[in-house]
Amino acid sequence: MPTVELLSEEIGQLKQELQQKDLLVQQLSEELFRLIKGNNVFVTPQEVSHQHQEELLALSHKLAATEEKLSRSQDQMEERELEAVELRKTCQELTDRARTLEQVVQELPQVYRAKFAERMVPIKNKIELLQKENRQLHMELQSLSYRLAIRSKPQKRVELPQMMNNGPSLPGFSNA
Repeated sequence: MPTVELLSEEIGQLKQELQQKDLLVQQLSEELFRLIKGNNVFVTPQEVSHQHQEELLALSHKLAATEEKLSRSQDQMEERELEAVELRKTCQELTDRARTLEQVVQELPQVYRAKFAERMVPIKNKIELLQKENRQLHMELQSLSYRLAIRSKPQKRVELPQMMNNGPSLPGFSNA
């Protein structure tokens, strides 16, 4: 698909060709008019008629060919202009789409953060709940450990030997 610049350049060339052909048609028309109007007096009608007919025939062929080329050139220009309009429209649509995509790409980090934060809320809540439950269980474990330690401690009684009065006595200090 040709670019807009190539189409513009080609349109310019076709316009230039069209101007040249218009100039040629104008010159041919003037020459025809001059031949028909100006030379009747000096040449005999039979000579003029035969010579003019040949010239008129040649000129009319040239004129028809030029008109045909002119018509084709105009058709091509119209086609190129339509193509140029379509290309401009497509270019504008693609530019708009590129801007939209660029904006989406620029917004992606914020969207990602927001979605990530949104997904993290239930996880954070679950972690807080688990931490609270963990603290509660830890406190219960300490309480149970303490109670268990108190119950399982053997109560040691120190039994002192009983003294008998009939047996030997131990020396003691007296105030004698």
